Amino acid sequence: MRRGRDSGLNASAMGRDMLRNFFLGFIKIHILHHAGEAPVYGLALIAELRRHGYELSPGTLYPVLHQLEEAGYLSRLHRVVDGKMRKYYALTRHGAAALTEVRAKTAELVGEVLAEDIERRGARVRGEITRARRSRAGRVASRPPRTSSLMKDPC
Repeated sequence: MRRGRDSGLNASAMGRDMLRNFFLGFIKIHILHHAGEAPVYGLALIAELRRHGYELSPGTLYPVLHQLEEAGYLSRLHRVVDGKMRKYYALTRHGAAALTEVRAKTAELVGEVLAEDIERRGARVRGEITRARRSRAGRVASRPPRTSSLMKDPC
């Protein structure tokens, strides 16, 4: 197979598309999570996701909400807020069951994917605790012994 000049660009674009799909999966889980806490609307979800570093436009989010609704994971509610009709999305029973399954599988996969990182961080923290204890013990040992005011020579 011949690698042309465009293959690097093509691979780069494919990589971005793959990452985008990964993150869209995380976003869908996050939407189901929040819809399970209370009905949510699009702009509030955009703000919530922004807090986590995701920049979504309404043109990206609303099709995802519609997909989740069509799949039966969300139901749409219409509420009047400040004289305007706002679409809220609530988790359905089917969505709750899916979220329960996704949580279990996510915990298992994330635990495996991050196990090495968690162990490394744990070792670093354990090392910091040991150093702090040794440092504290050294400071305590270098202090002069405390004496009672009753034992001091009054002269």
